Amino acid sequence: MAEGPFTRGRLWHLLGWPGGPTCTAATVTGTTEAQGPHRLTRLTLRIGGAAVPALYLCPEGPGTFPAVLYCHAHGKRYDRGAEELILGRPALLSPYGPALAERGIASLCIDLAPFGGRQAEGPEAALAGACLWRGRPLMGQMLAELAAAFDWLASRTEIDARRIATLGLSMGGTHAYWLAALEPGVAACAHLCVFADIAPLIASGVHDLHGPYMTVPGLLAEGDMGDVAALVAPRPQLVFLGASDPLTPEAARGPALARLRAAYATRHDRLDVLVDPDTGHRETPAMREAVLAFLSRHLAP
Repeated sequence: MAEGPFTRGRLWHLLGWPGGPTCTAATVTGTTEAQGPHRLTRLTLRIGGAAVPALYLCPEGPGTFPAVLYCHAHGKRYDRGAEELILGRPALLSPYGPALAERGIASLCIDLAPFGGRQAEGPEAALAGACLWRGRPLMGQMLAELAAAFDWLASRTEIDARRIATLGLSMGGTHAYWLAALEPGVAACAHLCVFADIAPLIASGVHDLHGPYMTVPGLLAEGDMGDVAALVAPRPQLVFLGASDPLTPEAARGPALARLRAAYATRHDRLDVLVDPDTGHRETPAMREAVLAFLSRHLAP
């Protein structure tokens, strides 16, 4: 792996968690129902004092199963958090939860504030401002909660803790590769429609298309998004982008991809980068096929 400006410890420091987060997750409530041939559990995780609604979809059978920590998107759909796992959203072809379960892969998704069952904690701008006043950006809170959710998933007896990947689109894609960079136990990550350096986006004003959650004070003084994703190496990573996506213009995705490829210089087989010339900020059939093939390949026993 090529040396970069960041370490995991330094990233947690910038996120407001020197030494790493102290959040712990425990099941508070849970009800299980049939979701086709699979089991869907609606539960609440107690994470750092917050009650966090979550959906957990598991294939039938004793396991042990590989799993995906699914990170939901933004899209200003504050009503749609963890439910994206089973209901999808317009930018997706269809929900990922059932598609993963059909391939024997369990999945967990949590509501991040102010989405889904946590809208009362918002609005987002107010949450982001309050977090900054306290010295922990909203991005740091989100990633600390996702890290706790990963720990909960890894603790399940029916889950193989060595085979847990992260996956997401847009905001969820950002969280997917950031969490993989921060948590060495993540076996692989796949992120769609988001990967680009922030400094070039700021230069063109495009950074304002991102929500206020996506602010990490001081990050650009030391590196950028390409350097964060490089921390995932040499673990498998899939990056899929649309060439006409306004969030990932060539001037911003090009430098990020160059540094990411350098991090995988000795393990080209572990990095899949695909740029669709004919699409923007949405999933395509080719993306879906590539993601499912990637996860099936790298989460195999």
